[in-house]
Amino acid sequence: MLSPALAAAPFVWKGSLPKDPAWTASAEARALAENLLLYQLPSGGWPKNTDMAQPLTAAEKAELVKRDATEGTIDNGATTGEIRALAAIHVATGEPRFRAAAEKGIAYLLAAQYANGGWPQYFPLRSGYYRRITFNDQAMVRTLEVLDDVAAGRGAFAWTEPALRTRSAEAVRRGVECIVRCQIVTDGVRTAWGAQHDEVTFAPAAARTFEPASLASAESVGIVRFLLRAEKPSADVVAAVTAAVAWLQAVRIDGAVWETVDAPDLPKGRDRVFRRDPAAGPLWARFYEIGTNRPIFIGRDRVIHYAVAEIEHERRVGYAWYNDSAKSLLEREFPRWQKRVKAAVPAKPSSR
Repeated sequence: MLSPALAAAPFVWKGSLPKDPAWTASAEARALAENLLLYQLPSGGWPKNTDMAQPLTAAEKAELVKRDATEGTIDNGATTGEIRALAAIHVATGEPRFRAAAEKGIAYLLAAQYANGGWPQYFPLRSGYYRRITFNDQAMVRTLEVLDDVAAGRGAFAWTEPALRTRSAEAVRRGVECIVRCQIVTDGVRTAWGAQHDEVTFAPAAARTFEPASLASAESVGIVRFLLRAEKPSADVVAAVTAAVAWLQAVRIDGAVWETVDAPDLPKGRDRVFRRDPAAGPLWARFYEIGTNRPIFIGRDRVIHYAVAEIEHERRVGYAWYNDSAKSLLEREFPRWQKRVKAAVPAKPSSR
């Protein structure tokens, strides 16, 4: 039986299902799954930033078949979220069409992978930064997590056939190799990863005007968390993880907060500020300069600044320039993993 809150509130699709497992057997879940079938592209992928839970008119359903076939993406949780939802609702309802659509989505992920193990943001391929190996917003990590669950027949993917599990396991293996190759090395020391990497050279690459080639903290945390999954990690994975953790330890910012404040003279009456507070922290900047480990901030003019207050208001309030994503990783997850694999942490890289 659904909780009163779930039963009363209309469901909005934001890429994941409600936490209440009973919901997957509800009429609302089945209606969502039916819509996901309609939104699925011929490639097997899905578009992003679309509330697919809303009822569709006959005219709207007819329009869906006219969509751009290149809309399929793994950005912002697209495709991976739909695959997980359909798999779970299939398990709850037994509806074979939901399983078939999930399998088609998994096939899309397998087809989109580069030979070198990485994934582009969009597939079929688009020009520009959309072709880059995309760690941004955990796109590639979410893809690897789905395929790792498929390979293991884990959770809602217990129904997957051996051949699909084998293909998924191979894709994960190549994905991990790509991750290791992409790790940025400075003065001979492994550090972390960028939000995007060149699909040929593996070098960190720029995307939008305010997303330069740099070291990306939150994306690196997501990568490390995925690598911690391996039951028997290779020596390369152990080295990559321990080096990345050392880098995160070196660039952490203690005694500071990133907060929203009232600003009557600015648009919408608010601003975002970084200020010192001895009792606060830790924080990590979104981007760090390669070679110096200095936090960097960029407006739409592509100019790099070393203080967030120096970029325009629209970008200052419209982007996550700081985060605390590594806190749990450093305090709990990595120590447990380190004990399990008996890995030693290397010397910390210089934060110059």
